[in-house]
Parts: sequence; structure tokens; C-alpha cells
Amino acid sequence: MKRQFVAASVATALALGLAACGGAGAAKPAAHSADPTTVTGTLTVWLMNDAQTSWPELVGQVNNEFAALYPNVSLRLSYQSWADKVSKLDDALKQGGAPDVVELGNTETMKYILNGSLAQVNHADYENSDSWIRGLENTCTYDDKLYCVPYYAGARVGIYNSAMFQQATGSADFPTTEDALMSALDKVQAKYKDDRSFSPLYLPGPYWYAALSYVAAYGGTVARFDSSGNWHGTLEDPKAQQGIQHFVDLVRKYNHGDLTVNELHQSGVLGKQKAAMIYGNGWEAADAATAPAGDPALNGVLKVVGMPGPNGKPLPSFIGGSDLAITAKSQVSTLASAWIKLFTSAKSEQVLADKNILPNNLVQLAPLKEKPETAAAANAVPDAWFTPIAPGWGAVEKQNVLPDMLGAILAGTSVADATKAADAKINQLINSPS
Repeated sequence: MKRQFVAASVATALALGLAACGGAGAAKPAAHSADPTTVTGTLTVWLMNDAQTSWPELVGQVNNEFAALYPNVSLRLSYQSWADKVSKLDDALKQGGAPDVVELGNTETMKYILNGSLAQVNHADYENSDSWIRGLENTCTYDDKLYCVPYYAGARVGIYNSAMFQQATGSADFPTTEDALMSALDKVQAKYKDDRSFSPLYLPGPYWYAALSYVAAYGGTVARFDSSGNWHGTLEDPKAQQGIQHFVDLVRKYNHGDLTVNELHQSGVLGKQKAAMIYGNGWEAADAATAPAGDPALNGVLKVVGMPGPNGKPLPSFIGGSDLAITAKSQVSTLASAWIKLFTSAKSEQVLADKNILPNNLVQLAPLKEKPETAAAANAVPDAWFTPIAPGWGAVEKQNVLPDMLGAILAGTSVADATKAADAKINQLINSPS
């Protein structure tokens, strides 16, 4: 399933909502000056803590470049956690204390675009905008207007313990088809049958990102925009049901853990060698090989690979990643744009690429398609799928509609009944701004 584009009719349906929120037009720029060294003011930036822990040198480089251009501007940078960033940002927007620049996970952008919290930005102001990864750019786009700038991308991949595969199958190589993979997993399961807590493939029951990848593999979707101007759930479609059933069958056959536990700590299961394989983000391989949750002895043993899907094709991946946005009420939007331009320049994106983080554009992504550490994720990105660009999708996620559906199926409800109930709930939520 590729991300659904918002047609012009969606814009019409939601235009009043945007107007009521004060609009999401360009924020007021900083006072114009031909000489940036004379500009004064304060720029407030919120980045996620990934930047602090994983690429601090990029942050330092960009801040130094910004200071050289604007020596009389104060930069206030703070790092946020994924657990509470959204609630903190919502409070800051209500109280008039929002940052000028904010990093948003790509599933968070639409909420803030639709409620008028983000300023419109111009493609031409940013380097490599003509080769941005389309799926990531789409997370910033509404009604053919751009409201944020792609920062980095991510895709889910297979991560497997090559030593376990070697011991069980006689080969450390990863199977290239799903049929061959299941044959290998069956042998792994037989090899470790005495450990009842061991999972050949640890595929968590509530893992809806994985479930929707199987939906996409069969040509299904979670929701569609119809000719009446509304979104509606499509999980009752036979193609979607086929994908869900396929996912559930894999969970039941290969996950011997608690089927109600989600994927948040699956790298720890792999790191404790209670699983031979997971389906996750590429960085989870490093987590699984890092103490205390993981085992450093697994360095070099854990391999990152493309995940085979049904019908002899690769499993479609959800496109993850982050974007950078300027808040609509920023009084220094020119400065905000200048900082984002530096932070997403080709020079900056190369710092990420050198760390095996997928950059925001196809030009710098291309070499990573050939690099063993990144090939699986980099090759998955161009054809990745995304969640619906719908005003109430945030509410669908917040109310756990998809995890609840999967939990019901694993507890014994039929796929037909569970998808019918999920579609009814999606229909209640998806057309109202969350």
C-alpha cells in the first residue's frame, strides 16, 4: 500500500477547518536585512533525542554554521523524547510558547498541518528538494502545499541471527523467498524446541505496522478516500483480510511469547537470544547487540536483510522517519528556514548517510542501496507505504483500533468479524480532525 494522496476534494472538505484554526499560511518572517550579521533575535529549536545521542556532531556543525551567518541571533536548542513530545508541543501551542522549529515524526505531521499549527514552506529554499524521497515528502504535503521539510527516512527490515540459522539449516545465508524462509524457520523451531519461550520469528501480535505490510502485499489498504468526499475503512476488503490472516498465521506459528505484548522491546528478545529473527527498524540490530538489553557478542552475528513477502515479492515496508517544520506563529520564520536549510543540506545529509541513517533524498540514498549494512532498508524506501492522509487518522492510532483488532483475532474472533468492527470504528474517527 502506497500512501494515499489527498485529492483536491479533500482540500475542499477540510478548508473550513483550516480557516477556523487560523490557517496554516507562512509565518511572519524575521525583520528583513540585507546583512544577516545585523539580524538579532532568538530562534528556538526542538529536536528529538536521537540527534543528541546518535549524531551530535551534525547538530554542532549546523549550529556553528548558523552562528557564523547570524552571529547576533541566540539559538535555544532542546532535545525531546518521543514519549511526551506531542503532549508538550500541544501544551506549548496552546500557551503561545511553541518552538520556531520542531522535529515531527512523519506520522505526526498531518495533525499539525490540519489544525493550522505549521507554516507553509517553499520547496525551492531547500537543497535536494527535487530528489526528496517521495513517500517522506508526502508526509509534509497537503493540498499540493508543503508544510515541513524531510529530514531522514526509515524502513522496516528483517534482522536475523546468522549463527542460529547456520546451526539449524546448515547455512548462514538468509532465504530470499517467504516459502524458503518458513522452511528455515521450521528447522530453527525444531532445533530449539526444548526452549518453550524461544521464538523462531518473534512477530508481536499487536504489531499493526507489520500487519498492514502484509495487507499491502496482497494489494489491500486500511482506508480509502471515496467520491463522496470521505474516508472509509477498507479492512473488510478480501485483499486486506487475506493479508491480516497471513500475518496472524505467522504470529501463531512462530511467536511463542506473550501474544499481547507489542513490538517496542523486540530487540531485547533478539538480544537475549530468545528469538532467531525479528521484523523491525534497522537500528534495532544495534540495540540487540548492545548491553544491557542486548548482547555485545551478537555484533557481526545479527544481519539486516530485506524481508520476503507473499507471492515471491519483497514485503512492502512502512516508511518511517522525521520531518522538520516551522510553527505557524513563529516570529522568526526566516531564521527558522535558514536553520532547517543548513540542517537538511547535502553536507548535513551526508553526515547521516555516513552513519547508515537513510538521508532525505534519492541521490544520497543510492550508495546505501549497495552497502551491506543499509541495502535492505534503502531498497525498501522508494516503494514503501504510509498511513492515510486523513484528518482523524491520529485518533485511529490513539484509540488503538488496529492493535485491538489484532488482539481480538488472536483471542479467537474471526478475521471477518474483527475487520468489520475495526472498519466501523475507523469510520467513526477518520473524517474528524483528531
